[in-house]
Amino acid sequence: KVKAFVQDELFDRPVELESPNTLRNLSELAPTKMLIETFKKAINALTVQDKGNAEIRDTIKLRQTRPFVAKDQGYLFAGFLEDCSDVLSYAKNYLAVHFKLDYVNSDGDISNYYPDFLVKLTDGRIVVVETKGQEDLDVPLKVQRIRQWCEDINGMQSDVMYDFVYADEEGFKKYEPKSFADLLASFREYKVK
Repeated sequence: KVKAFVQDELFDRPVELESPNTLRNLSELAPTKMLIETFKKAINALTVQDKGNAEIRDTIKLRQTRPFVAKDQGYLFAGFLEDCSDVLSYAKNYLAVHFKLDYVNSDGDISNYYPDFLVKLTDGRIVVVETKGQEDLDVPLKVQRIRQWCEDINGMQSDVMYDFVYADEEGFKKYEPKSFADLLASFREYKVK
């Protein structure tokens, strides 16, 4: 398939694969990049499929997380959570916790998404929190994925209600929430599909 693509499609006209001119052109960055991107897109179109459902592969108990070294980064958001009377407990989601979701990123590749915080509210709900300083191309895809995950998990079990919130730094400073309920009420635009 690769040979046929190079011979008949890659350039503006059909070429001979063994021609020194073709081989020289193939060593250039632009044709190489186009070749890789075209095949990556075609392979992903054939193999990456959203089945529209979630699967619980394992459960996570934070108290069973093995100890690990964490950098003291002075989390502004953690300070906010400390002061919320409607927050029962929370955890920063480090790689050692192993809570991740797979999603299709802006390049069309399957990536892992590690939300920033897990927050348990006094009413028993668990809220997955994504915080960002700046929005990048993957943020809407991550928000879409966490929305779908919450819908799927809530549809599969009724023991715990899961929700999510995307709180960007600019909005956090603008709204100045005083409680977690304020935060949920302020950051609503991401909830719209």
